[in-house]
Amino acid sequence: MKVYNTLTRKKEELKTIDEGRVSIYVCGPTVYNFFHIGNARPFVVFDTLRRYLKFRGYDVRFVQNFTDVDDKIINKAREEGVTAPQVSEKYIEEYYRDAAALNVVPADVHPKVSESIPEIIDFVQTLIDKGYAYERNGDVYFSTRKFDGYGKLSKKDIDDLESGARIAINEDKDDPLDFALWKARKEENEIAWESPWGMGRPGWHIECSAMSKKHLGDTIDIHAGGQDLQFPHHENEIAQSECCNGVPFANYWMHNGYITIDNQKMSKSKGNFFTVRDILKEYDGEVIRFFLLSGHYRSPINFSDQLMEQAKASLGRMRNAKSNLKHLMENGAEGEMTEDEAKAIEGLGRYRDEFIRAMDDDLNTADGISAVFEMITAINTAAGAEATRAFAAKAMEALMELADVLGLLQQDEAEDDGVDAEIQALIEERQEARKARDFARADEIRDQLKERGITLKDTPQGVQIIKE
Repeated sequence: MKVYNTLTRKKEELKTIDEGRVSIYVCGPTVYNFFHIGNARPFVVFDTLRRYLKFRGYDVRFVQNFTDVDDKIINKAREEGVTAPQVSEKYIEEYYRDAAALNVVPADVHPKVSESIPEIIDFVQTLIDKGYAYERNGDVYFSTRKFDGYGKLSKKDIDDLESGARIAINEDKDDPLDFALWKARKEENEIAWESPWGMGRPGWHIECSAMSKKHLGDTIDIHAGGQDLQFPHHENEIAQSECCNGVPFANYWMHNGYITIDNQKMSKSKGNFFTVRDILKEYDGEVIRFFLLSGHYRSPINFSDQLMEQAKASLGRMRNAKSNLKHLMENGAEGEMTEDEAKAIEGLGRYRDEFIRAMDDDLNTADGISAVFEMITAINTAAGAEATRAFAAKAMEALMELADVLGLLQQDEAEDDGVDAEIQALIEERQEARKARDFARADEIRDQLKERGITLKDTPQGVQIIKE
């Protein structure tokens, strides 16, 4: 597999530290609100990376943090008249709810800043002891210029950065480029912990370095996140981690592209800011996931009603393919596959190979999805009127293997047969009307059911019920 390494600006073959194992750290949400569609992209993309690496036989250790100590959380707590931990715990629960709707599997570890304070303090103290950090009135700053490699991820020149840097009024640091590792408590009721430098709390950048070190070691295989985190967050992580540990922090850096809203950059000031919770009122989570995987993860992707409708229609084709196969598995011909069916199943391996080629090429989910649709076309072509249950079962196995990697077709199990007694009675009445050649009544019932989100499909194996 090759991945595009932001550090080197080129695709590189993935060679992990330990053969057959891969360690991944992904920057998670700051939990002060529902996460938006831009946040959702890295959650879905790197969940898919994890799924694919497991599919390819890797033992994956996947860590995604929760930033539960932050100025935004403190401000939200003040606004709502509650404590900062109450805010963060509420939105951690909301994260799990929305992430589950997108079929995002929980990380192996979801470390929190509030539960990593001893490790963060030790990390900061090591940087002070090594001469890379200094304390001023309870604040601790990292000496950016002491790290020779600063700017190597974002390709920014440190002298250019200095020309635009400023020291805020409440800061007392040696250089405008120095950044906070530890912040002294400013108000009596502000959340804080005891430290060698007085009561305070961690800076933003230090948390990921400390939690990555704790759960994955000094050097990890892959560090991932949104493109907006390259600078300064990931740049600062590299600087402090490599100064503390004396070894490279991450061998591969993967960053997903931005999401635009109707071709404009998403921002709260423009009012074009959509949370996943809001979008879920209009579209189910798998439609959102399909949309997020329909373009290459490094490319910008535009969010619009038109594109979401396209995603819904495309996912509908996948769901219909699964529904058709399930219907055949229950109602198809008994016995072993025919010779033609066996050849067709063997031929599906071609599309599996195409899928792997696409995903091996820097997680190209767009082409991976295309391979799945080609497989569906081949299955539909091979599934004749006398298709066997054995053929349907094998075809379903081939389809679901790839769908599972993409995190799709996971949520429709309850929809296939979930019809109440009234609807079942209408279906049976329609069957009787067709037998009596009362096609006007049969069509009337069909239209009634269509209005209620149920499509009836007449097949050689009987009536198939499709719920929209």
